[in-house]
Amino acid sequence: MKPASSSSNRFNRAVSRRTLLRGTGVAMALPWLESIPVWGGEQSAAAETLASPQRFAAVFMGCGINQDHWWAKGSGTDMELGKSLAPMEAIKHKMNFITGLFNENATDVGIHPGQTGNILSGASLKKGSELRGDISMDQVLANHFANQTVAPSLVLGCEQPVTGYHETNFSMAYSSHISWQNATSPVPMEVYPSLAFDSLFDNHGSRRMESILDRVQEDAASLSRRVSRSDRTKIDEYLSSVREVEKRAASMRAAQSKAAARAQDRGQDMAKMKRPDDGLPEDIREHMRLMCDLVAIGFQTDKSRVATLLLNRDLSGLFYPFLDVTNTHHSASHNDRSDEYERISRYYCSQYAYLASKLDAMPEGDSTVLDHSCLLFISSMWSGNAHDSSKVPVLLTGGLSGTLETGRVLDYIGKDDDDRKLCSMYLSIMDRMGVKLDRFGDAEQQLAGL
Repeated sequence: MKPASSSSNRFNRAVSRRTLLRGTGVAMALPWLESIPVWGGEQSAAAETLASPQRFAAVFMGCGINQDHWWAKGSGTDMELGKSLAPMEAIKHKMNFITGLFNENATDVGIHPGQTGNILSGASLKKGSELRGDISMDQVLANHFANQTVAPSLVLGCEQPVTGYHETNFSMAYSSHISWQNATSPVPMEVYPSLAFDSLFDNHGSRRMESILDRVQEDAASLSRRVSRSDRTKIDEYLSSVREVEKRAASMRAAQSKAAARAQDRGQDMAKMKRPDDGLPEDIREHMRLMCDLVAIGFQTDKSRVATLLLNRDLSGLFYPFLDVTNTHHSASHNDRSDEYERISRYYCSQYAYLASKLDAMPEGDSTVLDHSCLLFISSMWSGNAHDSSKVPVLLTGGLSGTLETGRVLDYIGKDDDDRKLCSMYLSIMDRMGVKLDRFGDAEQQLAGL
């Protein structure tokens, strides 16, 4: 069969295994379907691999990790993991643990904002009232895929950005954003799950409050009658997962709407209101999981191939009563070798592991969505107590369609500074995804050994 036609110009291209379900004021992309021919005919295994899109996501945690328990040794399924990395146990063979890389322009500039705003760009940041850095690597990739996906990138966060200036005279915008569309402008970050959900499914109009699944039900039933049994099962599982995410997002929609009305009445900016008065979920566990689910759906359906998820910002004010931690994130990081901060570090690793495992459970051809992806976990510093950014914690998970070997521990400590640059790693990742650059940030060569 041929996939349903689309009125969207972005989908008026070669026949693919992906299609849309449409309803009133909504468009729902579907995952990879085996019974829909690629380019109108059967393809070889090599062509199947090429047909699977590559994706990149960066997951950020502010203020460093517990360095005593952030380690790995060995390789493959025999790799041993430190306590804070325990959540990665099930998929460690698809992970690379990398240590010793650094961002030179984030050293010797003062603490916090100057260590964060260039974490994905490697740019030298300007102090004072004028923002000045450079485009981040996620947005270089987003520009590369702009004509192939509906949403060039998903830029999500779980903590409101802050304004003003730090004592180092850097703008706090650098502490709040890791994705930058150019030298002077961060990419707007969506922190409200309900709005991120609406954007992902083009949910708009007067029926926005109604279930999107109810509105595409007729289209879904028609498609199910025309695909294979295995694809029918895949569609049913996908729609069930969307229904579950939709219910969770809908429960937060009312809080967001009330907060918007309250802010308008008070003449306040919602971003300056405290959680949960600002409409954000009071339980950050649900907030983070839902944002991870939205990234996973965006990748599964090829709605977008690039995402950044700011789990918390630098100088974070998040609390963790469920971890038996009384201090805010930033305050706890000043005792980063404590049991409390180890629990925080392990919790953030578990969010990254959740997203990776979610993608690994999504079949795509003979492999999984994770196998065609590269997920980066990164923080702005190694030690929150010392504000040490001479090296940063890095995890990469996923094989980028077989172009990135996994299951390794890569140690760059002791290497010359030119041989351990974060931007060299970014050059290597972008090259594997089809972006060929001679230079990015402060690097002119790809990362040896990656």
